[in-house]
Amino acid sequence: MPDSITQQILQPTRDAFDRVLNQQRSQLRPMEVGTVTSVARGVARVSGLPHVQSEELLKLPGGRSGMVFNLDRDEVGIVQLETDGQLAAGDEVRRTGRLLDVPVGEGLLGRVIDPLGRPLDRRGPVEAHERRVCEQDAAAILDRLPVTVPLQTGIKVVDALVPIGRGQRELIVGDRQTGKTAIAVDTILNQRDTGVICIYCAIGRRNTAVASVVSDLKKRDSLDHTVVVVAEGDSSPGMQYVAPFAATSIGEYFMSQGKDVLIVYDDLTSHARAYRELSLLLRRPPGREAFPGDIFYLHSRLLERSTHLNERLGGGSLTALPIAETNAQNLSAYIPTNLISITDGQIYLSPDLFQKGLLPAVDVGRSVSRVGGKTQLPAYRAVAGDLRLSYSQFEELEAFSRFSSRLDDATRATLERGRRVREILKQPQYETLSVAAQIVPLLAVTEGLLDDVPLADTRKMEERLQSQITSAMPEVCERVARGEKLDKGVKTSLLEAIGKVIGS
Repeated sequence: MPDSITQQILQPTRDAFDRVLNQQRSQLRPMEVGTVTSVARGVARVSGLPHVQSEELLKLPGGRSGMVFNLDRDEVGIVQLETDGQLAAGDEVRRTGRLLDVPVGEGLLGRVIDPLGRPLDRRGPVEAHERRVCEQDAAAILDRLPVTVPLQTGIKVVDALVPIGRGQRELIVGDRQTGKTAIAVDTILNQRDTGVICIYCAIGRRNTAVASVVSDLKKRDSLDHTVVVVAEGDSSPGMQYVAPFAATSIGEYFMSQGKDVLIVYDDLTSHARAYRELSLLLRRPPGREAFPGDIFYLHSRLLERSTHLNERLGGGSLTALPIAETNAQNLSAYIPTNLISITDGQIYLSPDLFQKGLLPAVDVGRSVSRVGGKTQLPAYRAVAGDLRLSYSQFEELEAFSRFSSRLDDATRATLERGRRVREILKQPQYETLSVAAQIVPLLAVTEGLLDDVPLADTRKMEERLQSQITSAMPEVCERVARGEKLDKGVKTSLLEAIGKVIGS
């Protein structure tokens, strides 16, 4: 009898003990721990991680992070994402079991973050309820639609002669200090009231340059629809390598919601150099210009993620404006030629034009858009259809005319017309224009209505035409902006109004 009483008293205690023991057993998980065998600048080699995955996130000592880069037979090559601490041989490295990812969501709009999603703008933690893997497969061919909607940059020479469509990949290429970033920033500014979400990804740029871009966006009320992802020049090569993939994943989240997204990679030349540095330190075989052989595949799998999805997947789009730097106008260098062959066209910025003050310094003869012309608004095609060819011919004729002192009247008239076209195509930075404000001066110059206007007064006349025509004919301007054709009646009425303004 006493034994049964004792059993009854002790049974609840035993049950509670068994529950705690089972709970502790259920929380036990196997963990792979590796050991650092060697360390170089920004990379390390680790042994003892037999089941690790490529691009898996690893925990390093001191709370730092690393990413698996090489999978060799006896060891793993990892990239250090933070180099603020000292990693040494013999340190422990732990698996996390998840691939490198980044937070995504509406909470990132207006924020400045690093490629890991950590805030850089001192505005508190980033609000995100979802994370996406940084590197993902591009959409399948059957999941895509043709590029059909234009992406207006607000820049006359681009929208008229090198148009861009939503879902296109258009390379901006040129020497240093020729205005590549200026074109990208103006394009972001022009999306303020269009519903297009913008992502600016700075790779290897100086802190002052990035701060200037952020300040310009904030000053012009364009930061609220923009996400800024920064891997500055003094950050680790690993951060610079990850940055464009993380920015693309952020853009893909919005694209999957059916929204139109614009992403600027500034610039992929620095990205290629960071990838070359990591590859050489981990002893991947070098190829042309010491870049590894898969550098083309690196950028192609990045830019292939820009597309226009079909309606079943929401119908969103991701437009890419990668920037590449050339040396001494050498377009045949390895990285520029790679990117030119991957993208759907390029906007080439000439240092000669820049030094002459012809801004934006777009070389029309070397610039091309292989897709955007199909999406261009009908008004542009009606006004600037032959402008590209005639302008290129004018530039050649102008160069040839320097060697001749006698010019016939037709040649002289062609040169005068061309100089006015060039003057009209000039545009200050941050002054993006609506469709109607671009069409009016382009129509005036192509129809010869500005031929009698002194060259020095062309800029003032353009401003008069833009202000008076757009205010006097708002219905026509709205129809043009909606994409309606510039029929004969509308064109005639515009020409009459332009003639009255010039003659007054």
